[in-house]
Amino acid sequence: MFPNTFLWGGATAANQIEGAYLEDGKGLSIQDVMPHGIKTPRTAEPTEDNLKLVGIDFYHRYEEDIKLLAGMGFKVFRLSIAWSRIFPKGDEEQPNEAGLAFYDKVFDTCKKYGIEPLVTLSHYETPLYLAEHYDGWKNRKLIDFYARYVTTVFNRYKGKVKYWLTFNEINSILNSPFMSGGINTSMEELSQSDLYQAIHHELVASALATKIGHEIDPEFKIGCMILSMPIYPLSCDPKDVIKAMEEDHKNSMFTDIHVRGYYPGYMKRYLKENSIEIEFAEGDAEILKNTVDFISFSYYVSVCATADPEKNIRGEGNLLGGVPNPYLKASEWGWQIDPRGLRYICNMLWDKYQKPLFVVENGLGAVDQLVEDGKGSYTVHDDYRIDYLREHLKQLEEAIDDGVEVMGYTAWGCIDLVSASTAEMKKRYGFVYVDRNNDGTGSLKRYKKDSFYWYKKVIETNGEVM
Repeated sequence: MFPNTFLWGGATAANQIEGAYLEDGKGLSIQDVMPHGIKTPRTAEPTEDNLKLVGIDFYHRYEEDIKLLAGMGFKVFRLSIAWSRIFPKGDEEQPNEAGLAFYDKVFDTCKKYGIEPLVTLSHYETPLYLAEHYDGWKNRKLIDFYARYVTTVFNRYKGKVKYWLTFNEINSILNSPFMSGGINTSMEELSQSDLYQAIHHELVASALATKIGHEIDPEFKIGCMILSMPIYPLSCDPKDVIKAMEEDHKNSMFTDIHVRGYYPGYMKRYLKENSIEIEFAEGDAEILKNTVDFISFSYYVSVCATADPEKNIRGEGNLLGGVPNPYLKASEWGWQIDPRGLRYICNMLWDKYQKPLFVVENGLGAVDQLVEDGKGSYTVHDDYRIDYLREHLKQLEEAIDDGVEVMGYTAWGCIDLVSASTAEMKKRYGFVYVDRNNDGTGSLKRYKKDSFYWYKKVIETNGEVM
């Protein structure tokens, strides 16, 4: 049974919905030179085929969109602040007032409809200037730039925002250093020592943000955000079991440090055995002790691991790799569908850390067909999305019944947005259809899908009717 305090809602990211990429003093972000997602190199300048330059025009339609979300009964709306709206280059001394004013209006609109904002401070949108002039998080100076940014927004939105996330899917830097860490050095030239030094800088910055936030407002609830992906052994061969454990360690170390405040022993061993050196500046170890209030995570897929090199064939459908599970079906984009994995990962995280959990991303990317609804408008009959979400919510309820403390659930892409992984519009997640196509055409009109009314009922009944 879902608790009465459960926060139902949906999730987005600024770079995927806002558009207005140079409006009101905003600077370029790394997303403005990523027209085709994570699978192709960045461009030198923004190009017309980059759908994120317009997004779904949330920047000008935020009132309409938040009203739609309120129509489903949202209690929480996860969104991100575009760092380059507040500090256009990232290293300025003073913020851009127009950018701050925009989010004032967004948060005020949320309050008008009784919706609690859940704000990600950095969601794959590092200012491009910081990537090109500092090589992103490889450079320790970014800790200070980030601290100035978070101090600014914490002070500005105190009383308007209670829930904060420091970095989106922070562990994704392992596979996508440019998108996740603003690292301009190519992956082929990026050494493991430089990569893990950048990771260390982010982890220190995250802990510092937690410290700053709690000092500005002790009522703030600040969480980390992890790309969660259960890694099962491909077989019961003990070698596969150990391999799965080792692969999981690469990701779980991010949660360990956020929650426990220090590097775990298995990570120290990994760094030593791989000749990876991390420079700790004076005070870093102390800063890391500023641990988070809760653990948030995305959940889309699970994968397998094997020690057998002949069977160790990476699946195409996920960001962090892994061997496909022969017992699972996959989405149109190759993401394997595993609702029980959500119950599993919730139990694993709760048993290990005893910290409240927040599922802040989960959803199905699919091709939707807009059809006439018989009432003079249009809709999408997306039973496949309803089935996907229903099965995952059932497993989330099972986890709660297991004794796991879960704060809430925000379905990813609650309104159609530009995909992060492929930069497409046709990979849709939302309860609301946005009329925009991969070639950039479309009216940008919004239409409620069947899933809109289904999720409204789920929220109304606190999960009793699914």
